[in-house]
Amino acid sequence: MMFKKLAIIFIALFGILLAVPTLSPSLAPYFPSWIKPIPLGLDLKGGAQLLLEVDTDVMLKEKSAQLYDEVRSAMIDRDRGVIRFSDLRNTGKGVSLIVRDDNMVSKAKGRLRHVLGNNVDISSNGKTLFIAYTSKAREEMINDAMSRSIEIVRRRIDALGTKEPSIQSQGGKYILVQLPGVDNPEHIKNLIGKTAKMSFHLVNENITSEQLTSGHAPSGTMFLSYMNSPEQKVPVYTRIEVSGDSLKNSEASFDQNNMPVVTTEFDASGTRRFAKLTTEHVNERFAIVLDDKVLSAPTIREPIPGGRGQISGGFTLQGAKDLAVLLRSGALPAPLSVIEERTVGAGLGADTIATGKIGSVVGVIFILVFMLMLYGFFGFIADVVLVVNLMMIIGISALFGATLTLPGIAGIVLTLGMAVDANILPFERIRDEVRSGAPTLRAVEYGFSRSTKTVLDGELTNLICALILFQFGAGPIRGFAVTLSIGVATTLFTCLTLTKVLVDYYMNGKSRKIGYIRNK
Repeated sequence: MMFKKLAIIFIALFGILLAVPTLSPSLAPYFPSWIKPIPLGLDLKGGAQLLLEVDTDVMLKEKSAQLYDEVRSAMIDRDRGVIRFSDLRNTGKGVSLIVRDDNMVSKAKGRLRHVLGNNVDISSNGKTLFIAYTSKAREEMINDAMSRSIEIVRRRIDALGTKEPSIQSQGGKYILVQLPGVDNPEHIKNLIGKTAKMSFHLVNENITSEQLTSGHAPSGTMFLSYMNSPEQKVPVYTRIEVSGDSLKNSEASFDQNNMPVVTTEFDASGTRRFAKLTTEHVNERFAIVLDDKVLSAPTIREPIPGGRGQISGGFTLQGAKDLAVLLRSGALPAPLSVIEERTVGAGLGADTIATGKIGSVVGVIFILVFMLMLYGFFGFIADVVLVVNLMMIIGISALFGATLTLPGIAGIVLTLGMAVDANILPFERIRDEVRSGAPTLRAVEYGFSRSTKTVLDGELTNLICALILFQFGAGPIRGFAVTLSIGVATTLFTCLTLTKVLVDYYMNGKSRKIGYIRNK
């Protein structure tokens, strides 16, 4: 029994210790690195907020173009036998074609089903076939694009060293980005909005200057501009020799002439393809293309078997670092556009903190005085437990990396109010037991044991509400739900265990007089 009481006191002291760096930041350097001050949210610290829209329509059009290529490849598969067709079209929502032979329509549908699987709907009208992704497949593509976009945006922001960013989905096709402490979001906005699709293409050396001037590219070739010289065009084959998806790492560095460059490293598959490209096309040029712009078009001097390359293009050091971040974080599956931008000044955040502190302190003082006046020494014990509860909420929130927002402060104040109620219940039950004739020592035991279920029911109800708010809410609502959830846990611990331990120490195994109880 003594060990249990000491364990309860130790847990309470540990929770208080976790809160010290937050309450006194000057002491933070003396604590282990994993005990940190609780980070402040955008509304308290100031910073920038961006609302990004994921253009899933463009992504679905690209998927439709890929479906076009897959259908064409399936129909002209020489291993299975070519099925003659005509009028192959990309309708934007799917693909249509006309099978020339009536007897081959069923075979064509069977082959397409075998190659494309159950992610597509295949219908026919005579000899005309219609192939389109199912509604379920389209929904999965959109959900995947959203989750990948959020992860890529997070990696790009983290790579810039921005601390405590909040990045979350909102409204199906939007991403809410909150950047506490960032006064000028322009650089970050430009960086996270770039698609960053990189690919390697061979240069078509057979194109004449007249063709380049006219702008009419022959089939299988496209004319792309240099990123730093838009007026200069490069004829590149449309076939992608190596995709940027095969990149494993990229870093900003310097070449032999001390000029900024970006070094790249491919994964195993990319290394094989890059080695094959540079081995079979020595003394030919290949273009490094980023978002339909040519970064550079160097000549292959010798095979490069190691999977490491170097991109040069007249970069500044910051430009090289930005490109390395983009390539390292991966390409966005769909374009992003900023549809709302908001900046919260640090001064406004400081005013909010000051106002929140005043409101919280006033509320806590009223609660402490109320409990002291109503319950005497037991009220003093409840006040001590209440302060411990407050510090444990702050400390555990900091330990879990939660961000404190203004709604979070409201959640803390609400939790303290519920904690008072959780202490009043056993105290009133003790009063009832004494009035019914029970000795005070037994009344204390009955009071806590018989009020436990009521306290549990109330706190678990609050926890369920908090979890629902966290699951379906966004932004400030989630901040409120987090502190409320942590507060439920700390309230159950402090009011059901710590209060009982302190009361037991006060009673010291004897039926002492309880000051706040007056017999009728």
